[in-house]
Amino acid sequence: MLVRRRDLDFLLFEWLEAGRLAERPAFADHGPETFAAALDTATAIAGRHFAPHNRKADLEEPRLENGRVAIVPEAKAALDAFAAAGFFAMEAPLDDGGMALPHLVAQACFGLFDAANIATASYPLLTIAAANLIATFGSDDQKRRYLPAMRAGRFFGTMALTEPQAGSSLGDVRTTATPAPDGSWRLKGSKIFISGGDHELAENIVHLVLCRIAGAPPGPKGLSLMLVSKYALGDDGAPGARNDVALAGLIHKMGWRGTTSTMLNFGENGACVAELVGQPGRGLAQMFQMMNEARIGVGLGAAMLGYTGYLHALAYARTRTQGRPADAKDASRPQVPIVEHADVRRMLLAQKAYAEGGLALCLYAARLVDDARTHPDPAGRAAAHRLLDILTPIVKAWPAEWCLEANKLAIQVHGGYGYTREYPVEQFYRDNRLNPIHEGTNGIQALDLLGRKVMLEDGALLAELVGRMQPAIAAAAGTGLAAHGLALQAAIDRLVRATAAVRATMAGGQAPAALANAGAYLDLAGHVVVAWIWLGQALVALSRLDGASGEDADFYRGKLAAADWFFAWELPKTAHWATLVEDSDPTVAGTRPEWL
Repeated sequence: MLVRRRDLDFLLFEWLEAGRLAERPAFADHGPETFAAALDTATAIAGRHFAPHNRKADLEEPRLENGRVAIVPEAKAALDAFAAAGFFAMEAPLDDGGMALPHLVAQACFGLFDAANIATASYPLLTIAAANLIATFGSDDQKRRYLPAMRAGRFFGTMALTEPQAGSSLGDVRTTATPAPDGSWRLKGSKIFISGGDHELAENIVHLVLCRIAGAPPGPKGLSLMLVSKYALGDDGAPGARNDVALAGLIHKMGWRGTTSTMLNFGENGACVAELVGQPGRGLAQMFQMMNEARIGVGLGAAMLGYTGYLHALAYARTRTQGRPADAKDASRPQVPIVEHADVRRMLLAQKAYAEGGLALCLYAARLVDDARTHPDPAGRAAAHRLLDILTPIVKAWPAEWCLEANKLAIQVHGGYGYTREYPVEQFYRDNRLNPIHEGTNGIQALDLLGRKVMLEDGALLAELVGRMQPAIAAAAGTGLAAHGLALQAAIDRLVRATAAVRATMAGGQAPAALANAGAYLDLAGHVVVAWIWLGQALVALSRLDGASGEDADFYRGKLAAADWFFAWELPKTAHWATLVEDSDPTVAGTRPEWL
């Protein structure tokens, strides 16, 4: 119960038209058949190697044994299978040993591993993102020495950003790099919450470390990016002597327990060898590539946890008998499956709308990545870049918030069994609870969206996003979805007015008051975007329903029911959020810390 393949095929091939990507030179060796084959392989490996140890990895967390990190052996076997199938190099060019898959298809494949076992899937998530950063900003020598091993799954990667005294305030990073006579650098500092920071799952670990070159100015502009290899590489590229990187301790979280979360000390003995990546003082700008990739990955993981929780709740509701219909008072009549009860259907419909909407949002963003890279028209590439820029905070935060709500409802559907460890939905909730915090809290995403993204170029990015929504609204006119189109337009208008009000407030020197309601703005914008995503799915479903029958007809009607639910139950919430933002509600800004 990872994901409905029928739904994945619908999203990829009917809604997002993934098959048309094969018309582009970058993907000319592919077609719908090879895309489907990749999904088949991912499904098989996720089901056979990742899902079976999901609970075991949760119960038997990584631990220290004789100075080494011990992890359940099934994790390495799963990652070896992932590597053998070539999934570490899904998007790498064929000439570099990769599959050359579109990002859209690669993300759909990766989502299956997230649903099966998000803790084990986190190792390749970080490794692939680290390899992509080196491919973009690394020197030719760094690419030669590290990329083949990372894309083969022999070396794993991490991002080392957070420090105890700085937290999310990366401008306060203190880890320091000093030049060495041989042209390398010596690094000294401590990092915390480093996922995958130490383990025996791979031959080597490649840390990408945000630091400050000695003498650099304070703040974000003084940050640089260093590559630190756990083991020094010999002339043949094989790992050799251990670098001066020490595991200071393991961190134990409520979820993702199978992922090592570490505290690392660099340069305890003054001998941590590091390599500069890119230009000095450009570290944060470069790291944003990996951070944004990880943020979209967090959104996808959150959607998949919500999705698998929904499928488990649905299966339970169809088989668990309890009670009788409201109009059946005869206690001698047999009990009915709880899916027959209206409140259970309400909870299942909500989960469906959140989970399928969240997955669709993430895959739409993945399609934008492909357009930004390979669209034949330069204007099309630029437009995709800009849309991706404004959507990234939403893609990270919306599934993290609302697919977590889906997991909560999955527990509720199970009743008293839901919060016991005999059923997996309690673990899905714990795993997903990390995602509103991972890779920049949802509050940080809200500040990024309202304080920066929608204000850029006098609101040009938001205007482009709004413009992208208009064809769906126009297509809905004159159909059974016309009311949804009108409701979406009204919500868009509220979003535009609220944004203009914030811009005016900020122009008047009242930025703290304007940004105090950034969380409400993120909810507002996120729900407007997901309503548009649902309208797009509903339009396709409606167009296919006339010629459908049996399970296909039920599938399309299910899509329409979920869209109806979102527009009836969720989109109206945007009116309240818009009022809070537009009126610069003073409740939060006016509350003093000493009152709390």
